[in-house]
Order: sequence, then C-alpha cells, then structure tokens
Amino acid sequence: MIKKEKILIVDDERIVRESLFHWFEEEGFSVEIAEDGESALKTFMKDKFDIALIDLKMPGMGGLEVLKKIKELDKEAIVIIITAFASVPTAIAALKEGAYDYVTKPVDPDELTHLVKKALEQKALQLENKILKESFDEIFKPENIVGETTPMKKIFDLIGNIASNDTTVLLRGESGTGKELIARAIHNNSKRRYFPFISIKCGALTEYMLEAELFGIEPDAVSGTQIRRKGKLELADGGTLYLDEVGTMSSKIQAELLNALETKQFTRLGGQEFVKSDFRLIVANKEALEVQVRQCKFREDLLYKLNVYTIEIPPLRDRKEDISLLANFFVNKFSTIVNKPLKTISKEASNFLMNYDWPGNVRELENAIERAVVIGKECEINVSDLPFHLASSSAEIDEGKKSLSVIEKKYILKVLNENNWNISRSAQILEIDRVTLYNKINKYRLRNGGN
Repeated sequence: MIKKEKILIVDDERIVRESLFHWFEEEGFSVEIAEDGESALKTFMKDKFDIALIDLKMPGMGGLEVLKKIKELDKEAIVIIITAFASVPTAIAALKEGAYDYVTKPVDPDELTHLVKKALEQKALQLENKILKESFDEIFKPENIVGETTPMKKIFDLIGNIASNDTTVLLRGESGTGKELIARAIHNNSKRRYFPFISIKCGALTEYMLEAELFGIEPDAVSGTQIRRKGKLELADGGTLYLDEVGTMSSKIQAELLNALETKQFTRLGGQEFVKSDFRLIVANKEALEVQVRQCKFREDLLYKLNVYTIEIPPLRDRKEDISLLANFFVNKFSTIVNKPLKTISKEASNFLMNYDWPGNVRELENAIERAVVIGKECEINVSDLPFHLASSSAEIDEGKKSLSVIEKKYILKVLNENNWNISRSAQILEIDRVTLYNKINKYRLRNGGN
C-alpha cells in the first residue's frame, strides 16, 4: 500500500487486541489499540482512522455506545462490531447506529481482513462519488473522446441522445476499440453521473466468481465464511453497471441477470431476502450476440432486453484518419506523465503508423506511443522507437500478403514463447483476459514449441 490505512482495534481482552494488532500490521495497515471505550474515544479524537474494530461487550462504555460517539465525531468512519454474543437484535442495533457490519468470536483473521478491505473499497467508491458531485464543471464530455471521422461523430451524437435516459445499451466492437470509454461517457453525461460507474470483465471470471461478483454473498453461503459481501449490482444502485464480454456468461447467470433486469431485485448467494437496486446496464461484446443465440450459447429473451440500443464502435483500421490525431493525443498525455519535453512524430513514423492495421486497435496504439515517448532519445519519435513487433510485421503489411489474422497469430505466439507460455503473464502483456487468450490459442491451433 502506498498510503497505509489506519485501523483502531478496541477490545478489553488483551490476547484478542494484540493478535489483531500483529495480524493487521503484517497486512500492511497502520494499527493502534485501546483496551476500553473511554481510551478508544480519546485515541480517535487525536487522530483520524479509516476503520475501527470494536468489541461489543466491554466494562464501562459498551461497543454500541462507542460506535454512536465515533459516528458523532466522524459520520464517515467505518465501524465493525466484534461480538461473542451474536443475535438478531444485537445486529439490528449495531446497524441502526451506523455499523458497517459485525463479526462473531472467535474471529477468523482472514475473513475479517476480507471484510475490512471490502469496507474500505466501498468507502473509496463513496469518496469518488463525492468528488464527482463537487466537480460538476469537470464532467466528461463526449467530445473529449478523440476522433473526427464520420463514424466517431455519429457515436458522439448517439451518446448525447441516449445518455439522458435509462435505456440499456449494447456496445459492439473489437478488443481495444474503447468500449468502456464510450460506456463511461454515457454514464458521465447522464443523470446518474454522481453515482458509481462499476465495471466487470465477465470473461475473466469463473461462473461462481462472476455470480458472487454480480449478486454478492451472504454469511455461510460458502462453508466457514462469516461475512456478507455486497455484489456489484447492489453497489451500482443509482449508477451504471458495465459488463464487458457479456456473451461469456453461463446460461445460469444469464437467467439471473434477466430476472434482475426485469424486477430490479435479486438475492445474494445463500440468501433468501430480495435486494433492490436501481441500476442502468451497459454491456459489451466482441462477437454478435445474435450468432451466439443461434448457437444456443446466449438466451434470446436476454438479448431482447440488452439490445434496446446498439452502438457499433469501428476498429482503428476503419478510421485511419483518426490515427494521427490519436497518436498526438497520446504523445501529449505520456510526455506529461513521464515529465519529458513534448515530442513530435517524424514523417516516417507517422507514415508507418498509418500503414499498420492495428489488430489491438486504439489500446495498441496507446501502448506503442507510450513506449516511444519513454525510450525515445531524440526530440521526435522515429520508427525505431516503436515496438519491435510493429517493425517486424510492417514488411508483411507493405507486401500485402499477410492477413490480419496471420499477423495476430504470429504476435500472440511470439508473446507466449517469450514468456514460456505463462498464460497469465502473456494475457497481461497482450491486454486481454485469460479466457480470450485460451480462445485465441484454440482458434489458431497454437502449441508450446510450435509455430
């Protein structure tokens, strides 16, 4: 952690507070302890804490009273109650006084750490929300998306037309075309802009992980777990949920998502109580969902719910007039980030960029320019500053003999071989998820040690 989050542990049992003290210190937190309510309040008034773990039953001032006084001092403070006497009335009382959650003794440090981190994540989302509310004049506008070609101007108009309502939007486009950027632009120009924008990459998660990520988990849903975890659907209440590669979801999750869309309510894993959430849904997929419906891989009724409004995002090779504009935009961006003098792009490098087909689209161009700005020694960017794979494949492109799929196949195989077929590392370098990489390996019939 760059900034150490500060935790205050309050418990009259020495072994409990010292055990938690050492545990959270090893986890990278800044920790202070107090043995009773009075000393806890004195400590809390001297310093600002991100989170407080408070025992319910203590001599003198009890945990609920400490909770109430802490909330009076800092209404944003996160408080988790620790109790050996769990009961429904106790839980209700703690939550009414503003507790984030409660855990029972004996405390499982791993589960408590997970709960603490989730609470801090939620607080960070709330802080981001607050900053958005205070920064009305800095709202992201569609015109800030770089592009002057006719297809991009049409997209700007579409964003303006659909941002003001709650229409479900389906974004179509290849990897790296900026689907999430478009989704954020819709959100940031809508009435939901002051509430969270939450993104999930569906293809990167297993069925169980995705279900838990979407809908949340109740205590005891998994053997031994004592924590409640809110899902992204719940956290997106009032805001926008963006699902990338929605076509990779299992039929089970598709059915659950369809029900949540229609009713605006759902149950957490292991739960019976319905949770309501007012969210807007924006989804994206590379492949046409209609094709997946015909292949019985995607529910037709869900497609109807998602396909209310569709935006087709063109690949970079179909908007070549924007390449120079984007390249200069990224030069300005990365020159500022790395604190280097602003560079220009040589005529040869500019021609080279224009002649490349960009299988990775805008994301690949951004990475190429970032590398060139960082390693370039001259006052302008030259062809030699661009990534090696671009230079190695440029001759193939100029000859007009190699298709886009051939170039992609060679590059993926090159990255895999350079990383000893470490799938996770290779996927990270290629900036795709592991499921997509496995699909590419199968598609091109690649093998370790092959070509």
